[in-house]
Amino acid sequence: MGLVINDKKVYRIMKKLKISALPKRRSYHSYRGQIGKTCKNLLLTKKKDDKRNVYIYERQLAANKPYEKLGTDITQFITRFGKLYLSPVIDFYTREVLAYDISEHPDYAQIRRMMKQLFKNHGEVFTGAILHSDQGYQYQMKAYQELLKKHGIKQSMSRKGNCLDNSPTENFFGRLKTEIFYDNENNFKSLDDLKYHIEKYIDYYNKTRIVVRLGDSPFNVRCGRMKQGQV
Repeated sequence: MGLVINDKKVYRIMKKLKISALPKRRSYHSYRGQIGKTCKNLLLTKKKDDKRNVYIYERQLAANKPYEKLGTDITQFITRFGKLYLSPVIDFYTREVLAYDISEHPDYAQIRRMMKQLFKNHGEVFTGAILHSDQGYQYQMKAYQELLKKHGIKQSMSRKGNCLDNSPTENFFGRLKTEIFYDNENNFKSLDDLKYHIEKYIDYYNKTRIVVRLGDSPFNVRCGRMKQGQV
Protein backbone atom coordinates (compact mmCIF):
# COMPACT_ATOMS: atom_id res chain seq x y z
CA MET A 1 0.00 0.00 0.00
CA GLY A 2 3.05 2.26 -0.14
CA LEU A 3 3.22 2.73 3.66
CA VAL A 4 6.58 2.59 5.40
CA ILE A 5 6.31 1.28 8.96
CA ASN A 6 9.19 0.62 11.32
CA ASP A 7 9.50 -3.00 12.38
CA LYS A 8 9.68 -1.96 16.05
CA LYS A 9 6.27 -0.30 15.75
CA VAL A 10 4.87 -3.48 14.25
CA TYR A 11 6.33 -5.42 17.16
CA ARG A 12 4.77 -3.03 19.70
CA ILE A 13 1.35 -3.33 18.03
CA MET A 14 1.62 -7.13 17.89
CA LYS A 15 2.63 -7.22 21.55
CA LYS A 16 -0.28 -4.97 22.53
CA LEU A 17 -2.77 -7.12 20.60
CA LYS A 18 -1.09 -10.32 21.84
CA ILE A 19 -0.37 -11.46 18.29
CA SER A 20 2.59 -13.69 17.52
CA ALA A 21 4.01 -14.97 14.27
CA LEU A 22 3.83 -18.68 13.61
CA PRO A 23 7.28 -20.30 13.79
CA LYS A 24 8.59 -21.95 10.65
CA ARG A 25 8.04 -25.73 10.72
CA ARG A 26 11.54 -27.11 10.30
CA SER A 27 11.96 -30.76 9.38
CA TYR A 28 14.87 -33.04 10.12
CA HIS A 29 16.89 -34.45 7.23
CA SER A 30 19.36 -37.27 7.91
CA TYR A 31 20.65 -37.50 4.35
CA ARG A 32 24.40 -36.79 4.21
CA GLY A 33 25.19 -38.02 0.76
CA GLN A 34 26.48 -41.42 -0.29
CA ILE A 35 28.37 -42.58 2.80
CA GLY A 36 27.40 -46.24 2.62
CA LYS A 37 25.17 -48.46 0.54
CA THR A 38 21.76 -47.36 -0.69
CA CYS A 39 19.08 -49.88 -1.60
CA LYS A 40 16.37 -50.33 -4.19
CA ASN A 41 12.84 -49.15 -3.46
CA LEU A 42 10.96 -52.43 -3.05
CA LEU A 43 7.62 -50.63 -2.75
CA LEU A 44 7.64 -49.41 -6.36
CA THR A 45 6.45 -51.21 -9.46
CA LYS A 46 7.33 -50.10 -12.97
CA LYS A 47 4.49 -50.12 -15.49
CA LYS A 48 4.17 -48.93 -19.06
CA ASP A 49 1.53 -46.39 -19.99
CA ASP A 50 0.72 -47.52 -23.52
CA LYS A 51 -1.33 -44.40 -24.29
CA ARG A 52 1.60 -42.08 -23.63
CA ASN A 53 4.25 -44.67 -24.44
CA VAL A 54 6.11 -43.99 -21.19
CA TYR A 55 6.96 -45.98 -18.07
CA ILE A 56 5.48 -44.89 -14.75
CA TYR A 57 6.16 -45.93 -11.16
CA GLU A 58 3.35 -46.92 -8.80
CA ARG A 59 3.77 -47.10 -5.03
CA GLN A 60 2.71 -50.42 -3.47
CA LEU A 61 2.26 -49.32 0.15
CA ALA A 62 -0.78 -51.45 0.97
CA ALA A 63 -0.16 -54.60 3.01
CA ASN A 64 -2.33 -57.67 3.45
CA LYS A 65 -1.34 -58.56 6.99
CA PRO A 66 0.72 -57.32 9.96
CA TYR A 67 4.53 -57.51 9.81
CA GLU A 68 4.52 -57.55 6.01
CA LYS A 69 5.56 -53.97 5.18
CA LEU A 70 7.13 -51.65 7.73
CA GLY A 71 8.42 -48.09 7.64
CA THR A 72 10.87 -46.10 9.73
CA ASP A 73 12.18 -42.54 9.79
CA ILE A 74 13.28 -39.86 12.25
CA THR A 75 11.42 -36.67 13.11
CA GLN A 76 12.55 -33.83 15.34
CA PHE A 77 10.81 -31.72 17.97
CA ILE A 78 12.29 -28.26 18.53
CA THR A 79 11.60 -26.66 21.93
CA ARG A 80 13.09 -23.87 24.04
CA PHE A 81 14.87 -26.58 26.04
CA GLY A 82 16.51 -28.20 23.03
CA LYS A 83 15.60 -30.88 20.52
CA LEU A 84 14.17 -34.38 20.74
CA TYR A 85 14.23 -36.99 17.99
CA LEU A 86 11.66 -39.76 17.56
CA SER A 87 12.51 -42.89 15.58
CA PRO A 88 9.63 -45.41 15.22
CA VAL A 89 8.87 -48.54 13.23
CA ILE A 90 5.38 -48.35 11.70
CA ASP A 91 3.39 -51.34 10.44
CA PHE A 92 1.83 -50.34 7.12
CA TYR A 93 -1.11 -52.73 7.59
CA THR A 94 -2.29 -51.81 11.09
CA ARG A 95 -0.49 -48.43 11.33
CA GLU A 96 0.76 -49.61 14.74
CA VAL A 97 3.97 -48.22 16.19
CA LEU A 98 5.76 -51.53 16.74
CA ALA A 99 8.81 -50.00 18.44
CA TYR A 100 10.33 -46.58 18.93
CA ASP A 101 13.14 -44.65 20.57
CA ILE A 102 13.21 -41.02 21.72
CA SER A 103 16.59 -39.39 22.02
CA GLU A 104 18.40 -36.06 22.05
CA HIS A 105 20.82 -37.47 19.49
CA PRO A 106 19.70 -38.83 16.06
CA ASP A 107 22.55 -41.31 15.67
CA TYR A 108 22.93 -45.00 14.96
CA ALA A 109 22.76 -45.80 18.68
CA GLN A 110 19.14 -44.63 18.60
CA ILE A 111 18.39 -46.91 15.65
CA ARG A 112 20.07 -49.83 17.40
CA ARG A 113 17.97 -49.33 20.55
CA MET A 114 14.79 -49.12 18.46
CA MET A 115 15.57 -52.35 16.60
CA LYS A 116 16.44 -54.11 19.86
CA GLN A 117 13.03 -53.12 21.23
CA LEU A 118 11.36 -54.29 18.02
CA PHE A 119 12.72 -57.83 18.32
CA LYS A 120 12.18 -57.92 22.08
CA ASN A 121 8.51 -56.92 21.77
CA HIS A 122 7.59 -59.02 18.73
CA GLY A 123 10.13 -61.83 18.46
CA GLU A 124 11.33 -63.38 15.22
CA VAL A 125 8.28 -62.74 13.05
CA PHE A 126 9.89 -60.52 10.45
CA THR A 127 11.35 -63.03 8.02
CA GLY A 128 10.52 -61.76 4.53
CA ALA A 129 9.20 -58.42 5.81
CA ILE A 130 10.13 -55.19 4.04
CA LEU A 131 11.47 -52.36 6.21
CA HIS A 132 11.37 -49.09 4.27
CA SER A 133 13.24 -45.87 5.07
CA ASP A 134 14.72 -42.84 3.37
CA GLN A 135 18.37 -42.65 2.38
CA GLY A 136 19.50 -41.26 5.75
CA TYR A 137 23.06 -42.02 6.75
CA GLN A 138 21.95 -44.31 9.59
CA TYR A 139 20.21 -46.61 7.13
CA GLN A 140 23.23 -46.72 4.82
CA MET A 141 25.45 -48.05 7.58
CA LYS A 142 26.79 -51.57 7.26
CA ALA A 143 25.88 -52.45 10.85
CA TYR A 144 22.21 -51.58 10.25
CA GLN A 145 22.04 -53.47 6.97
CA GLU A 146 23.66 -56.57 8.49
CA LEU A 147 21.20 -56.44 11.39
CA LEU A 148 18.24 -56.52 9.00
CA LYS A 149 19.79 -59.34 7.03
CA LYS A 150 20.38 -61.33 10.22
CA HIS A 151 16.64 -61.23 11.00
CA GLY A 152 15.52 -61.95 7.43
CA ILE A 153 14.27 -58.42 6.77
CA LYS A 154 14.42 -56.92 3.29
CA GLN A 155 15.70 -53.36 3.22
CA SER A 156 14.00 -50.77 1.03
CA MET A 157 14.72 -47.08 0.51
CA SER A 158 12.79 -44.13 -0.88
CA ARG A 159 13.96 -42.29 -3.93
CA LYS A 160 16.10 -39.31 -2.98
CA GLY A 161 13.97 -36.40 -1.77
CA ASN A 162 10.67 -38.27 -2.18
CA CYS A 163 8.89 -38.44 1.18
CA LEU A 164 5.71 -39.84 -0.44
CA ASP A 165 7.49 -43.18 -0.87
CA ASN A 166 7.21 -43.52 2.92
CA SER A 167 3.88 -41.77 3.37
CA PRO A 168 2.40 -44.00 6.15
CA THR A 169 5.31 -43.07 8.40
CA GLU A 170 5.12 -39.39 7.42
CA ASN A 171 1.35 -39.43 8.06
CA PHE A 172 1.96 -40.69 11.59
CA PHE A 173 4.43 -37.89 12.25
CA GLY A 174 1.92 -35.36 10.96
CA ARG A 175 -0.90 -36.64 13.18
CA LEU A 176 1.28 -36.78 16.27
CA LYS A 177 2.62 -33.25 15.87
CA THR A 178 -0.75 -31.78 14.93
CA GLU A 179 -2.52 -33.36 17.91
CA ILE A 180 0.00 -32.74 20.69
CA PHE A 181 2.88 -30.53 19.55
CA TYR A 182 2.12 -27.77 17.03
CA ASP A 183 1.08 -24.53 18.79
CA ASN A 184 1.89 -26.23 22.13
CA GLU A 185 5.68 -26.06 21.89
CA ASN A 186 5.97 -23.61 24.79
CA ASN A 187 3.60 -25.53 27.05
CA PHE A 188 6.06 -28.33 27.79
CA LYS A 189 8.06 -27.87 30.98
CA SER A 190 11.13 -29.81 29.87
CA LEU A 191 12.37 -32.33 27.33
CA ASP A 192 11.36 -35.08 29.76
CA ASP A 193 7.85 -33.63 29.86
CA LEU A 194 7.67 -33.66 26.06
CA LYS A 195 9.00 -37.22 25.98
CA TYR A 196 6.31 -38.29 28.46
CA HIS A 197 3.55 -36.82 26.27
CA ILE A 198 4.96 -38.43 23.12
CA GLU A 199 5.02 -41.83 24.85
CA LYS A 200 1.49 -41.27 26.16
CA TYR A 201 0.27 -40.38 22.67
CA ILE A 202 1.88 -43.46 21.09
CA ASP A 203 0.17 -45.68 23.67
CA TYR A 204 -3.17 -43.98 22.86
CA TYR A 205 -2.49 -44.21 19.12
CA ASN A 206 -1.75 -47.94 19.31
CA LYS A 207 -4.44 -49.09 21.72
CA THR A 208 -7.32 -46.60 21.56
CA ARG A 209 -7.36 -44.58 18.33
CA ILE A 210 -9.55 -46.27 15.71
CA VAL A 211 -8.20 -46.89 12.22
CA VAL A 212 -11.33 -46.25 10.12
CA ARG A 213 -10.22 -48.61 7.37
CA LEU A 214 -9.90 -51.49 9.87
CA GLY A 215 -12.67 -50.54 12.32
CA ASP A 216 -10.50 -50.99 15.41
CA SER A 217 -7.27 -49.87 17.04
CA PRO A 218 -3.93 -51.02 15.56
CA PHE A 219 -3.14 -53.15 18.61
CA ASN A 220 -6.51 -54.93 18.58
CA VAL A 221 -6.30 -55.59 14.85
CA ARG A 222 -2.87 -57.19 15.16
CA CYS A 223 -3.89 -59.31 18.16
CA GLY A 224 -7.05 -60.41 16.36
CA ARG A 225 -5.10 -61.48 13.29
CA MET A 226 -2.62 -63.37 15.47
CA LYS A 227 -5.43 -65.29 17.21
CA GLN A 228 -6.77 -66.26 13.82
CA GLY A 229 -3.34 -67.49 12.78
CA GLN A 230 -3.12 -64.94 9.97
CA VAL A 231 0.27 -63.54 10.99
